[in-house]
Amino acid sequence: MHGSDEDLLMIPGPTFIPNSTLRVMSRQMISHRGKKFGEILTECTENLKKVFRTKNDLFILTSSGTGAMEAAISNIVEPGDKVLCTTFGKFSERFKLIVKAFGGVPIDLTFEWGDAPDPVLIEETLEKEENIKAITITHNETSTGVRIPLDEIGKIVKKHDTLLIADTISSMGGDYIPVDDWKIDICISGSQKCFSLPPGLAFISVSEKAWNVINRTKRRAFYFDLPAYLESYKKDPPELPYTPALTFFYALQNSLKLLLEEGLDSVVSRHEKLAQATREAIKALELELFPKREDICSVTVTAVQTPNGVSDKELRGSMQKDYGVLISGGQGKLKGKIFRIGHMGQATDKEILTTIYALEKSLKKLDHRIELGAGIEAAIKVFT
Repeated sequence: MHGSDEDLLMIPGPTFIPNSTLRVMSRQMISHRGKKFGEILTECTENLKKVFRTKNDLFILTSSGTGAMEAAISNIVEPGDKVLCTTFGKFSERFKLIVKAFGGVPIDLTFEWGDAPDPVLIEETLEKEENIKAITITHNETSTGVRIPLDEIGKIVKKHDTLLIADTISSMGGDYIPVDDWKIDICISGSQKCFSLPPGLAFISVSEKAWNVINRTKRRAFYFDLPAYLESYKKDPPELPYTPALTFFYALQNSLKLLLEEGLDSVVSRHEKLAQATREAIKALELELFPKREDICSVTVTAVQTPNGVSDKELRGSMQKDYGVLISGGQGKLKGKIFRIGHMGQATDKEILTTIYALEKSLKKLDHRIELGAGIEAAIKVFT
């Protein structure tokens, strides 16, 4: 998956890009207002709807995932509107900051980092607080390695006159997220995680319930004004309201073909197996997973507590310098306390076994007592 002069990228995004995708990115520019681009835009949008498992409107934005988060908030929130913000990590907290930036009033429901939001507490808050316009939820919190019970939350929000806004930036395309079945009103994702693309594209689906709110809202968006995207998509040929990142659309077209050729259910089961193998390896090395319970562990990133007596910086430094494997450290208040292994996109058992080997050898080099080979053996059992 990587050349000898490159690090094996095992961070929670960006992920390594398949050679076939890299090749199509070298194609020449075309008119972004012409028929050819209209065909590419239509194909990508329809295939993304298959990945999202939705019949809702879906738009492709030239931005990072944070742009889609801003699009979700700026199209529905007016000054003074109440938004229930579930926070349990760095990225779920970002939603709260965006709500504040647009004059909304965050109703903060905070959970411990490493834990998942409790659907019962969410329901109690929705019943207690009046006029909550939306709830923001991060499905897969990469800063802590936690995945939440989004299906349960969808059932709860459905009973209320509240929009469910879900950040699936680091899970869509790798995990099972049926947008329509789970009643997600605005679902967002990004290119550089499970889609194995460069950073620079974001995706946002919008339900009919969400449109009803958007059309009544005095929006303060220009670049991210969703009705402008809807109008541009209706043109013949379809287009985007502003200049798209053409090269990335070529890449997206190829990435979606790869996903659909593998089969969405097969993609999900592959990610589940990669995650399970990584967790079993970690436990076999007598290291501790960071999430409070294994049933809330992510299928796209595994967060591990840095063992006592081991420097996080030295551990990750050795893995990169000596074995060419790059993993991530902790963010915010978890800096130096955890490390994170990404297993998303086009990752296979080969990359996981290489990463576990580098982890074992680096821990041994730093005089941490482990049984060499125990992690690899545990991972292989999952793969066979």
